[in-house]
Amino acid sequence: MSYFAGEYDIAVIGAGHAGIEAALAGARLGCRTVVFTINMDAVGNCPCNPSIGGTAKGHLVREIDALGGEMGKTADECMLQMRMLNRGKGPAVHSLRAQIDRRKYSEVMKHKLEIQKNLELHQAEVVAVKKDGEKWQLETRMGALYRFSAVIIATGTYLGGRIFVGEVSYESGPDGIFPATFLGQSLKDLGLSLRRFKTGTPARVLRSSIDFSELEEQCGDEPVVPFSYDTVDLPENKVTCHISWTNDKTKQIILDNISRSPLYSGMIHGVGPRYCPSIEDKIVRFADKPRHQLFIEPCGENTEEMYLQGMSSSLPEEVQLQFYHSIKGLENAVMMRCAYAIEYDCVDPLQMNNTLEFIDHPGLYGAGQFNGSSGYEEAAAQGLVAGINAALKIKGREQIVLDRAGSYIGTLIDDLVTKGVNDPYRMMTSRSEYRLILRQDNADERLTPIGRRIGLISDERYDRFLKKQQLKSQELNRLKTTVIAPNDKVNELIVSRETSPITTGVRLIDLMKRPQLSYEALKEIDHTRPDLDPNIFEQIEIEVKYEGYISKQLAQVEQMRRMESKPLPADMDYTTISGLRLEAQEKLNKVHPTNLGQASRISGVSPADIGVLVIWLSR
Repeated sequence: MSYFAGEYDIAVIGAGHAGIEAALAGARLGCRTVVFTINMDAVGNCPCNPSIGGTAKGHLVREIDALGGEMGKTADECMLQMRMLNRGKGPAVHSLRAQIDRRKYSEVMKHKLEIQKNLELHQAEVVAVKKDGEKWQLETRMGALYRFSAVIIATGTYLGGRIFVGEVSYESGPDGIFPATFLGQSLKDLGLSLRRFKTGTPARVLRSSIDFSELEEQCGDEPVVPFSYDTVDLPENKVTCHISWTNDKTKQIILDNISRSPLYSGMIHGVGPRYCPSIEDKIVRFADKPRHQLFIEPCGENTEEMYLQGMSSSLPEEVQLQFYHSIKGLENAVMMRCAYAIEYDCVDPLQMNNTLEFIDHPGLYGAGQFNGSSGYEEAAAQGLVAGINAALKIKGREQIVLDRAGSYIGTLIDDLVTKGVNDPYRMMTSRSEYRLILRQDNADERLTPIGRRIGLISDERYDRFLKKQQLKSQELNRLKTTVIAPNDKVNELIVSRETSPITTGVRLIDLMKRPQLSYEALKEIDHTRPDLDPNIFEQIEIEVKYEGYISKQLAQVEQMRRMESKPLPADMDYTTISGLRLEAQEKLNKVHPTNLGQASRISGVSPADIGVLVIWLSR
């Protein structure tokens, strides 16, 4: 028997990383919100790697935090080790990555949902989503009926989830939790186009069964750089990770059993991630490589489970034991959880606009892996935007659209809804044409004013942000007005850094522009330097050294935004515009771009087609 369980503003289906950010944003913006999760103990679960951040993903976490999201704060609270990746490269690709305590992360996030005003957390499987007049109706497996103004689908890998280990296959979500069995058909009945994707995870092994004596250590950075701009007390590194490598024996074991992998036997039909392949996929695709790297990482402070990063597999359990035991340090490893692949249903994101609202279904939003992306960080970023926009729409306010030139979040969403995806989408710095100005060090400058305008940044935090900007401006002015006179000590220091001495007074900012010199290098001769947050010095140094390149990118941004300022009709039938190629007509009618800039990024729309649209608009 069904029963009416209540009416609220926002429903969030799923309490993973996307669902958490969506729910918190909606509730904090004053909307009565309900989060539905199949298992209350899986809130904020990290079913794959026990880490937050990484290349480009660290940028996303910083941006989530700058907008007022929660992931960065919780990652700092649960951090076991923090490292800055890509330090040997330019600042555009520097990315934070934190090893975290996965169980603590889940507990902290669950508690934040529990104590959040305007928010209820329910353990229930949603089996149907239907339109009910101007509202949406949700039905749970227990027969509870709810009405909402907006619904955000953030089902992760649970929707139609199926596990594969060798010849064994069964319905399941990650970590042995029940899948969402019935919701997929309900979404198809709405007219949503779903597809099948696949991902996987490595085995977990017992710490005491690993021989660390000959493994390469990987320590955290000191001092620790936090994700969140709110983190005052810096966390400490608590663990060490280790590195090992596969070998010829590992490769041979996998090749001898490759026919038993569901990837190659035809059992798996879903498309897997291009940039995070399983170990058997690596062996086949990169046959010339003699070895592959793996990272041995702790899953938490109070557990003996160790995660084998880079070794996901869907081979049979006994084969997994064989090839893991062929690796240095793992010869006697005890496998606590075997690796597996998981197939799941997700939606074609071309059905959404840049607010993550479905074009044909007002009030219905998608976020996270449901939208065809992969990764905790990508999911959280989308969840935050979906939650913000659902709340803004309910409040009668204009929804936000983050553009490509302002954030990696904007790049991520624009790629999904404009270009679509053929495999699970992973954010990389190379996906942004503006990455020199979308650095993680300036995420607050780019997005905190937006978060403030939305209503997710407190007065206290915004005052701190304004103070930081004032101090930065004062320091820049000091660099421009402070002149260093030539003397033996100054020239000795400069020459020791392999750059030419000075013969006349030189402004500090001009010395800083030299590639060989830095704030740290000039410390001994910079006697008026104030005591500032290291982040301020970092930002200024990058902006000074890369001033010319940054100016070029800002000019490109200006050109892009001129294109973005030319709107296209939402209900336009592009087959009526003569001069457009048939492919362009088809793609434009499928995506329905909101402006000329978005139209120019659609795959299959050529510059000539854009020229036709420009002429058509002028008429």
